[in-house]
Amino acid sequence: MPPGITTLAADAPIELSAANTGFMLICSALVMLMTPALAFFYGGMVRVKSTLNMLMMSFISLGIVTILWVLYGFSLAFGTDAGSIIGWSQDFVGFSGIGVTELWDGYTIPVYVFAVFQLMFAVLTPALISGALADRVKFTSWALFITLWVTVVYFPVAHWVWGAGGWLFELGVIDFAGGTAVHINAGAAALGVILVIGKRVGFKKDPMRPHSLPLVMLGAGLLWFGWFGFNAGSWLGNDDGVGAVMFVNTQVATAAAMLAWLGYEKIRHGSFTTLGAASGAVAGLVAITPAGGAVSPLGAIAVGAIAGVLCAMAVGLKYRFGYDDSLDVVGVHLVGGIAGSLLVGLFATGGVQSDAKGLFYGGGLDQLGKQAVGVFAVLAYSLVVSAILAFLLDRTIGMRVEEDDEVSGIDQVEHAETAYDFSGAGGGAAPRTAPGTTAAPTNKKVDA
Repeated sequence: MPPGITTLAADAPIELSAANTGFMLICSALVMLMTPALAFFYGGMVRVKSTLNMLMMSFISLGIVTILWVLYGFSLAFGTDAGSIIGWSQDFVGFSGIGVTELWDGYTIPVYVFAVFQLMFAVLTPALISGALADRVKFTSWALFITLWVTVVYFPVAHWVWGAGGWLFELGVIDFAGGTAVHINAGAAALGVILVIGKRVGFKKDPMRPHSLPLVMLGAGLLWFGWFGFNAGSWLGNDDGVGAVMFVNTQVATAAAMLAWLGYEKIRHGSFTTLGAASGAVAGLVAITPAGGAVSPLGAIAVGAIAGVLCAMAVGLKYRFGYDDSLDVVGVHLVGGIAGSLLVGLFATGGVQSDAKGLFYGGGLDQLGKQAVGVFAVLAYSLVVSAILAFLLDRTIGMRVEEDDEVSGIDQVEHAETAYDFSGAGGGAAPRTAPGTTAAPTNKKVDA
């Protein structure tokens, strides 16, 4: 994502582009769709008794983060730089000082359009964390965690990576659409929280299989669709073809990762599973997010294939090391984000997003070193701060539901609902009666 970088001629007047503005509004809507898509993806992966809670943990982010973004989040992330750590612009607070036709600096789209596009990223990122915490977190505590986390983690990290003056931005770290700011950030946060709150009841003992693989596939398909807005839109326009390359690379890397995951799965476990196909696709989407504007389509195949195998291997680490990452947020988003970010340092061609070249294109280790700094800075900050936030909430209002409530089902306890009502299902055909007569009474019990 390139805020503050002008790709137009320096002496040419910058005017509002209806084409770029319309394109970015569509991309914003596509990114918004990714949060409900994630809810379906995660919702199908949990057991029946946790389905609604999983859906709600994503949906609530749409409400909380939207309000915080307008009040102060946009100002913190993209306001005037202060010490390369955080931003602040009074005009952005409450969007009170933004003109209707005011353009984002160096671009042909209004500030409002840039702000709403970035809002959708801010909404999605904490929702990603929720998959690691399935079955066991109080909804009120989760809502408060989102509020605190985006304020002290996401907004500052977004400024580091994408804000003009942010220290990783100035260092030259390449993150086209969120490998560090979104995926590593969310994956590290997920790891930090689960290390504090502990395992689900029955982890490694009870079967915890997905209750609806069709929902998982639906969610994965909608994520794939929405990701084109997430990635291609991050160039903020279509004046030079970079966004088109990113669009192609998104498709190519995702396909490669899905095939690589399935190949690994067949060799390792003997089957091609739908869950593997969906997870592999998401792994490819994650990995190409930081890299897609810097690599060629052949490089995108390599990025996707490598990420597919690495993430497939990584999901089993939770059983080896004993941390309960319910839906493999660490294995897919953290590992995929790290892989995609570091592979920029190998496969960057120097001919798309920027002139920075990776090791395999004669650029030496310089860009790889920059990428490593970005990866581990975001990972360490998010991991530590997220763990501290979870610890404080756990010691005050409590993060987890009671054990009995977890066993009986968090949906009923936290939301007073269940995902599926089978009481009216089945029962056979109604008894036939002659015209003008009534059915004979029966004492037969009807099952609910």
